[in-house]
Amino acid sequence: MCNVTLEKIEEKEAHIHNHHHEKHEPQEHNHKSQKHEGHQEHEKHKEHTNHDHNEHHEHKEHIRHDHADHHRQMVRDFKKRFIISALVTIPILLLSPLVQQLFNFRFGFPGEKYILFALSSFIFFYGGWPFLEGFFNESKKKQPGMMTLIALAISVAYFYSSAVVFGLEGKFFFWELATLIDVMLLGHWFEMKSVLGASRALEKLAQLMPDTAHLIKGSE
Repeated sequence: MCNVTLEKIEEKEAHIHNHHHEKHEPQEHNHKSQKHEGHQEHEKHKEHTNHDHNEHHEHKEHIRHDHADHHRQMVRDFKKRFIISALVTIPILLLSPLVQQLFNFRFGFPGEKYILFALSSFIFFYGGWPFLEGFFNESKKKQPGMMTLIALAISVAYFYSSAVVFGLEGKFFFWELATLIDVMLLGHWFEMKSVLGASRALEKLAQLMPDTAHLIKGSE
């Protein structure tokens, strides 16, 4: 009788132990599964962060190159406008009465004032266009600046002298107009070259900087 009772007790304990073991196995499995999924999510987040960092770096590089290309284009544009305007200025100086009086020579022909007007018109609209465009942009922003001052000066000289050509009493200011535009183009050409040189120096300095930084906490 005692033996039967012991056997029943042992069977009951074994049943309880097995039931307890079966109950914990899924929990351990779920814990491992959650840990694995958490690791995968961390890796995905890390890859996503690296991808975003690379895209941000590429975007910065793209902006930097576009900025440098814009300055190079402006340097070429001012150089071209200056050279062409300076060449056209030579006959304007030769045909200007004030310049002829100043250097005591006479050079002229019938209709010379219309040639002078045509050459000066070319310089005003071609050589002076960057300043006229700058004036329009400053006017839209309601922030008058240097471009506004230059545009007003060359516009007054051009339109007044043009009126004199077509009957208004007065003197021409075409050579002053041409030389003013030439000087402004030359100054802006040199200015853009200096800005481009500074941009290149900053690009080289930026290349020395690391793309990533590691934060060390404590004694790590």
